[in-house]
Amino acid sequence: MAAMGQEGEDVDHYEVLRLPSGEEGAALSVEQIEKAYRTQSRLRHPDKRPDDPNATADFQSLASSYKFLRDESLRRQFDARLRGRREAAARAAATGVKRRKAVSDLEERERAFAAGGGPAVDPVELARREDKRKAADVKRELDEFFAAKKSGVSGSASTPAHGDKKGGTPENGPKTDKGKILKVSWEGGADYYTAAKLDEIFKQFGTVEDIVIKTRKSKSKGSAIIVMASKEAAQTALKNHSVYNVFPVPLIVASVQESGGPPARSTQTPEPRTSNIDGTGFSDLEASVFRKLQEAQKRKKSG
Repeated sequence: MAAMGQEGEDVDHYEVLRLPSGEEGAALSVEQIEKAYRTQSRLRHPDKRPDDPNATADFQSLASSYKFLRDESLRRQFDARLRGRREAAARAAATGVKRRKAVSDLEERERAFAAGGGPAVDPVELARREDKRKAADVKRELDEFFAAKKSGVSGSASTPAHGDKKGGTPENGPKTDKGKILKVSWEGGADYYTAAKLDEIFKQFGTVEDIVIKTRKSKSKGSAIIVMASKEAAQTALKNHSVYNVFPVPLIVASVQESGGPPARSTQTPEPRTSNIDGTGFSDLEASVFRKLQEAQKRKKSG
């Protein structure tokens, strides 16, 4: 270790005597220093090192350091200088750590900026913004969804579950209460459930006003929209999950909340594909709405 010398030189007198330096050296007694000097004098005497050209200089250095440390005033000053050197080294090391961390943080922000095309944002803040954006999208698309249903924009006839009733709400009729609508999906055969079969299942909870089977390109997944006669009937259907698990192909049932929020229960995200609807004339907007609803619910659960 580099340290202060006899008269300010870079010599650590403790190390010359093979003693611990720093705080340990400062705590050594005069007797311990004398003992170390005697031991080193025997070992490092020039007579014992006739082939070492540096033996004499080394022995003189040993004697000089011993004399230096025997002087209480010089030793106190020397210990203070060593302490100052140690503290300066510690500050420099701490500063180096902080500087390296600052550089690392700066590089991380630059990478995030380059990857995202903008300044890095806290993940929690990003998630909050995304949820807010999706909630706004869901509300807007639900409004469009029911407006299209009311005006019959899709123009397709329904295949109602009851009698000869046509799909959609009459042009001048009341808007369908979202609390009455259930989204049903299943995996294991897209054609497994028909409107009649779903009607048979859900009429035990109350009157079913309409059923829409949504056809897909997928042969394994199917989904449908079920409009109950009342919100109470829809809630009863939602609470009886055990009923849907007794079938060879279980049903997954979710609701559209009054607030336009996420479904009450959802375990799958519909495929984002264009589809044709056999039923009450719901447009492809329905698929987009429910996809975003279920994505928002999954984000809420994972957060």
